[in-house]
Amino acid sequence: MTYKMIVLDLDDTLLRDDQTISPRTKQALMDAQEIGVKVVLASGRPTYGMKHIAEELSLSKYGSYILSFNGGKIINCQTTEEIFSSTLSCENVHNLYEISRREDVFIHTYVGDEIITEDENPFTTIESELTGLPITLVEQFKEAVYEPVVKALMVDEPEKLKVVETKLQEELSHKFSVMRSKPYFLEFTEQGVTKGTSLNHLIQVCGIKREEVIAIGDSYNDLAMIEFAGLGVAMGNAPDDIKAVANYVTDSNMNDGVAKVVDEFVLKQLVTA
Repeated sequence: MTYKMIVLDLDDTLLRDDQTISPRTKQALMDAQEIGVKVVLASGRPTYGMKHIAEELSLSKYGSYILSFNGGKIINCQTTEEIFSSTLSCENVHNLYEISRREDVFIHTYVGDEIITEDENPFTTIESELTGLPITLVEQFKEAVYEPVVKALMVDEPEKLKVVETKLQEELSHKFSVMRSKPYFLEFTEQGVTKGTSLNHLIQVCGIKREEVIAIGDSYNDLAMIEFAGLGVAMGNAPDDIKAVANYVTDSNMNDGVAKVVDEFVLKQLVTA
């Protein structure tokens, strides 16, 4: 199989624990783009928090893509065209706020290039550190959310959030896509919007078949794209239930897991063709 697109989660997949890309992985992705393979960064992060990685990999030069907000937006890095966008209404976000209060967990969302929350907490701080977006503490969350947003997150201790996730997936599945990206991040996007559904939209725009796509991830918000892709890959550091649905399990994010997939299934195939 000749693969034409490589779709990559960021945290704990493309990025090492120190938030850098290894030299081997960077070179493999540059070599893949040189032969015409599209690279797609697919993350729960907002677009702003992904742009520096896109620049490091020269995605604009090669006409590659950013798929941000767990599939809520797709950007063509070369033209800066927004080729897909999904949002949550103010009413729905306000409803999520009330539910977060009922479940006694923290909530934040994005307004412009800022993270909005009522409550200072360590998990929103982690989000700020990962994305580079500043936190704005507001007195009234619902008043601060006065226009549609792409997604919202409930955040708290992993053990607590796991219980809330199970409950809300059942309660809210008719309104939202509900999934955890990290153990302490429970994410809400428009119902039916996942990395997998947005990837399906993107390949139709690009004229690429799903069989020609490699998708690599490590967490539950990557599950839809791993299942969708022709070659769905789980990182070696992924939970066992993610590995169980993948077609292939690679090495960890600290041991060039992404590079090893690109070398084996893209670059090596080119040499032997």
